[in-house]
Amino acid sequence: MTTQGSKAGTATISARESGTLFPNPGLPPHEYRQADLDPKAEKRAERVVAGMFVISILGTVLFVASYFLFSPLNTNLLAEPGTMQAVRWNNLFTGLGLAISVFFIGAAAVHWAKTLMPDHEMVEERHELGGNEATQKAAVKILGDGIQESGIARRPLIVTAMVGAFAVLPIAVLAPLSTMGPLPGNKLHHTFWKAGLRLTRDHDGTPIKAADVAMNSIFHIMPDGLTHETEDYLEERAKAAAVIVRIDPAIGQDPESLAHGYDGILAFSKICTHVGCPVALYEQQTHHMLCPCHQSTFDVTDGAKVIFGPAHRPLPQLPIEVDAEGYLVATGDFPSPIGPSFWDLHKEK
Repeated sequence: MTTQGSKAGTATISARESGTLFPNPGLPPHEYRQADLDPKAEKRAERVVAGMFVISILGTVLFVASYFLFSPLNTNLLAEPGTMQAVRWNNLFTGLGLAISVFFIGAAAVHWAKTLMPDHEMVEERHELGGNEATQKAAVKILGDGIQESGIARRPLIVTAMVGAFAVLPIAVLAPLSTMGPLPGNKLHHTFWKAGLRLTRDHDGTPIKAADVAMNSIFHIMPDGLTHETEDYLEERAKAAAVIVRIDPAIGQDPESLAHGYDGILAFSKICTHVGCPVALYEQQTHHMLCPCHQSTFDVTDGAKVIFGPAHRPLPQLPIEVDAEGYLVATGDFPSPIGPSFWDLHKEK
């Protein structure tokens, strides 16, 4: 109804009836499930839940078996190893096995809850949080009653199957680890560079004389002798990528860096120490090298130290000199690991 004197369009609620704002609708009558009324139906539901857990176990077994029997590179029962067809069969069976394993654990849990666990609606009046000792004991009793009502203690078949499904599931994760190969050891600390190797142009492999390097120029270089016939060619090439630049020694700010170069010619790793992108941009006026991925900037005049961006350490410098014929050669490997910082960066080499 609308009160007298109230603003137009303002409504008020009529007085409460029987002292309550809304009548209590109550709970609808409980509908019993078939498993609640028929012991045979209860047993069938229990076997269905246990069967789903068993299917999950079989899915894990399928995943592990497929990982080794349908390998993309080694044994493959349905295709030639090393082909795309082998990859497809591997993806199909391993994916199918893992999907079955995870899906039927979830399906078993849902079916268990819907057919066997108590589904009575219960109402508890709200009260202040926290309670006295009697309340806490009552809460513990409620939890115990819930465990008892769930039937876990009375259904060893389901419990055994569930434990088995969860126990074998981690095997699907651990099994592939056995084929990931040996640990890298100290390979991340060393590259193809070694004393006496000439610096060559990256695009054609020709050696570089000191006289060829003009002031403020940049060369992309590779070590002499690194060819397609080299073992692990792509990996070695990725680690050995470097650049040389020439600056006026008078503007050099790091005497140690200048000492590792020759007459202002300095060689640095081309691999950014942030996430490994190629540092291929050189500003002649500022003598800064830039990474195009995340804009890390390195000052060539100061030992390629980081002056901007997310990289945390300088580009490793390759020590160089000139041989008897005037060609630039390395005097050793990079003194520190190239590329992004990794977990054992500071361990002994």
